[in-house]
Amino acid sequence: MMKHTFARLGIAAFLTAIPTSCYRVPDQIEPKVDYYVQDRYLLSLPSPFPSLTAEEKNEDWGKEYLIALAFAHELDLYQAITAFKRASFLLPKENKARKLEIEYEILLCYYIGRKYPEAIQTYESSKLRFIDIEFPACEDLLIILFDCYTKEKNEVNAERFLKYIQMYYPETAKKLQVSEALQKADLSTLETVAKEPEYESVKNLLEAYNQNKKSISKAQTLNAIFPGAGYFYIGQKQTAITATLVNGLFIGASYYFFQSGNIPAGVIFTAFEAGWYFGGIYGVGEEAKFYNERVYEKYAATMMNQSKMFPVFMIGHAF
Repeated sequence: MMKHTFARLGIAAFLTAIPTSCYRVPDQIEPKVDYYVQDRYLLSLPSPFPSLTAEEKNEDWGKEYLIALAFAHELDLYQAITAFKRASFLLPKENKARKLEIEYEILLCYYIGRKYPEAIQTYESSKLRFIDIEFPACEDLLIILFDCYTKEKNEVNAERFLKYIQMYYPETAKKLQVSEALQKADLSTLETVAKEPEYESVKNLLEAYNQNKKSISKAQTLNAIFPGAGYFYIGQKQTAITATLVNGLFIGASYYFFQSGNIPAGVIFTAFEAGWYFGGIYGVGEEAKFYNERVYEKYAATMMNQSKMFPVFMIGHAF
């Protein structure tokens, strides 16, 4: 009677581990695709604003403005922001055009420095909120704000600025949508985009990714059939050997204890084996997903940097 009770406990422990450990890992990857901007690229972009007049250069605010531009051209962004702010303090209140320019330059410094919350705060606390399409850097400002709100996961405001861009700059809006799909690995959207002739680079990216990615379901199935086989499939040979040995050890120990009549020990080792077995199936799925993310990041980062598909490359002006 006691043997049957312990056997039932062993089966119960094994079955309990199934829903918690043997979980189907989703195919949707979450890559982190980043850009790298060379100094010479930023320095090659023209300023959207007219140069200071000789009279303006002689004023205190003008001198600070020129110092700020010098720091900005060296990408010493902290010093540039400080100097721009001093220029703003010294600027006569009636000079509203230059005030907007300075506020934009400060926002641009934060953006290039990847200080997205600070860039957003600069916008929301400035007169830039009231500009119209006549503002020389209007398109660039909308792109920057869309990117900043997207980076900060503020989907409502990101969508709001994307609608403004669609209204006035539809081609730019399309590029931003493709860029967002690339960064999020929205494969269904990218499959549609890849059919368009101007986005052949997206087609090449998807082909390279599909050829080199690993099947998550295949990795989990292999590991279910033979513990460790799934890890071997995704290239983790050492982990594959470890998984095979550990599972073999627990299976052998469980069998030995049951055969020896030591039911409690058999139940305990069966429970341990259930954890390792089903945990291995879930773990190999996660590792396959991680592998696919690294593969996608490799190809997407190269393509997006070469094709200038990040929002930062879509702005047409700098300092």
